[in-house]
Amino acid sequence: MPTLPDFLLLSLVGLAAYCDIDRRRIPNLLVVSGLAAALLLHLASGGPPAMLRLGLAGMAAGGAIFLPLYLLRGMAAGDVKLMAMVGAFLGPATAALAAMLTVIAGGGVALLMLALSRYTGRPLTGMPYALAIALGTTCAVAATRA
Repeated sequence: MPTLPDFLLLSLVGLAAYCDIDRRRIPNLLVVSGLAAALLLHLASGGPPAMLRLGLAGMAAGGAIFLPLYLLRGMAAGDVKLMAMVGAFLGPATAALAAMLTVIAGGGVALLMLALSRYTGRPLTGMPYALAIALGTTCAVAATRA
């Protein structure tokens, strides 16, 4: 069953997806606030060892997974930072699952955008990848909390 931190995480990635769709930007304030909340929640639940083991390790894992795509110019920095925030909430193992599911969701979103582009006749102008991150994170939380 999802916990209060899960609902906070899902709210944050949902808001990030909305911002990315609407403005093609993920606000740094949203990501930094989420990172701080995740680390404080880990600190409150298990002290410094839990914050280091789950929060910081998850943040590093989440960011590191998508960092190569950013370096190859295949992804924006906001997406990498958002995935690091997701990892800070979920820990390294679940962050890896969320990243894998995000890649799958990203393929689906890309196909949908391509179909919409062909239907409307307007060219693609980039993909709001925070939507894929929100979908992948939601699926990872659902799969691990059931």
